[in-house]
Amino acid sequence: MLVDQLDDIDLKILRILQKDSNLTVKELAAKIHLSPSPTFERQKRLEREGYIKRYTAVVDSEKVGNQICVLCNIRLKQHTKEYIEGFVQAIEKIDAITECYDTSGDYDFLAKVYAKDMHSYHLFLLNTLGKIHSVGNIHSTFIMSQVKDVGGVFIGDKK
Repeated sequence: MLVDQLDDIDLKILRILQKDSNLTVKELAAKIHLSPSPTFERQKRLEREGYIKRYTAVVDSEKVGNQICVLCNIRLKQHTKEYIEGFVQAIEKIDAITECYDTSGDYDFLAKVYAKDMHSYHLFLLNTLGKIHSVGNIHSTFIMSQVKDVGGVFIGDKK
């Protein structure tokens, strides 16, 4: 496993940056009890080796006009290479879909969609998702409230 290549300090850096990627090297160094130079080198190595994919700001969806969030379970008409590739290419171009996962079970994909309101989502279904040739069925689950969002991945301890 790749995590075996990391020590406890590397894991601590990942946990801290996942919570606040806006820290300066000096602030990060103070939190891990290391001087800035080796902290900087470790952070750059974690970036170079792909443990840190990117830095991003978490934007409040409601403040930018998205009042609803929907999880769309999508089943394709057929499971051919052409249908799957066509669907993936179409999804990658749709800005309202912020996440999409290839899944097992009753549905083929799970997409996270933000919309201004129910009417906008309805139009999105008709004019965007509904026009993707490979889509056979869509089941929408509306998020009523967010219970937890850590904005990152679980990073366990080394054992």
